[in-house]
Amino acid sequence: MYRCRNCGYGSLKWLGRCPQCGQWESLAPRESSARSTPQTLAKIPLEESLRRPTQISEFDRVLGGGLIAGSVILVGGEPGIGKSTLALQIAARLAHDAPVLYISGEESPGQIKLRAERLKITETEQLLILHEHSLEAICEQIRQTHARAVVVDSIQTVIPAGGSEGLGTTHQVGQATFELSQLARAQRIPIFLIGHVTKSGEFAGPKAIEHLVDVAVYIEGGRDSDVRIVRAVKNRFGSTEEIGVFQMTEGGLVEIANPSRFFTERIGPVSAGSVIVPTIEGTRPILVEIQALVAFTRSSFPQRRATGLDLNRVALLIAVIEKHLGAQLSSEDIYVNVAGGLALRETAIDLGIVAALLSSFKERPIDSQTVVVGEVGLLGEVRRVRKLRERLSEAARLGYTRAVIPAGESIELREIELCPVGTLRQAMEVLGI
Repeated sequence: MYRCRNCGYGSLKWLGRCPQCGQWESLAPRESSARSTPQTLAKIPLEESLRRPTQISEFDRVLGGGLIAGSVILVGGEPGIGKSTLALQIAARLAHDAPVLYISGEESPGQIKLRAERLKITETEQLLILHEHSLEAICEQIRQTHARAVVVDSIQTVIPAGGSEGLGTTHQVGQATFELSQLARAQRIPIFLIGHVTKSGEFAGPKAIEHLVDVAVYIEGGRDSDVRIVRAVKNRFGSTEEIGVFQMTEGGLVEIANPSRFFTERIGPVSAGSVIVPTIEGTRPILVEIQALVAFTRSSFPQRRATGLDLNRVALLIAVIEKHLGAQLSSEDIYVNVAGGLALRETAIDLGIVAALLSSFKERPIDSQTVVVGEVGLLGEVRRVRKLRERLSEAARLGYTRAVIPAGESIELREIELCPVGTLRQAMEVLGI
């Protein structure tokens, strides 16, 4: 930190002129009164890494098992996606045995009270609400209330001392995040920072804001869907591969305890173009339904659309189909979708995409009790995937009786019939396409 010798204005970087008092060459590095001493790794107490559950298991999964004392969690997402709702639900769960301070610079205490009633939050004796913009006042209230956890909604509304640049600027957001991070470590309390996002979907303010926090999570989900996916893009205490699955209801965000059953729920007979694929999100296998629609068009420029999938990967698989299976898709409109709003990126779903495309193209439904998994190579071969046993065990648990898998896997499961295939042509013959 740099402090102005004339007025005390603080800044994360050196400035030639103080923005508050106008003095030149007055900012100097502030000496820290507390000094750290080196200690051996063996002597660091283990309790510093103990986790405190938030009582919301899907969110704890994303964090890596719970909250770490002194950690800072940045929560972002589109407007109206449910950031404040989730933060208030977490604060209410944490407040059952210790005071929790919820600081809002955007809403009045009355508005927060209305949301709490809608979320049916009744045990609020330990939940403290504060409407404040001043960073100095916020830090003072955190110390005075002895809060065990803090929520700041949002970081863009917190104004540092002497701040004159305006809300949402690089200096304002960076300095507020830095000082709150220092306070979290000093008081050994977790602090949640809710952050706005830009049009490109990144956190508003400096990119360095993500480097200052310990965990950065995004809440994903379209306005036309009630499914919300909580995904970590940075996690110093766990994996960034885990996701939390929620459903937005009138009573707030509700955990989806069995995502596989939720994403594969079908109504009526199975139509052509639908296939069930076991995927892996972090350590958890999830079954999803991939849908494809292939329709003839007279347009010179056939449509190619993919929702929840990488369009470039879909285009590559279309080329492999035309080359090795002889199916002419160049004059067809092609739409591919992951039912339920989940976004998938792993290559283990390649065989499922190919099966859905050919099923729709030839109008031949795939058996409803069959799952398909495998990576597809450019030469038309079906390649092995990671954690195949976990995927198949999840499929068997939900009652599926047959699985088309890559050849060469040494797995034996009594609950499900395994159909190893080495090429795309073999896979389509097994599926009856």
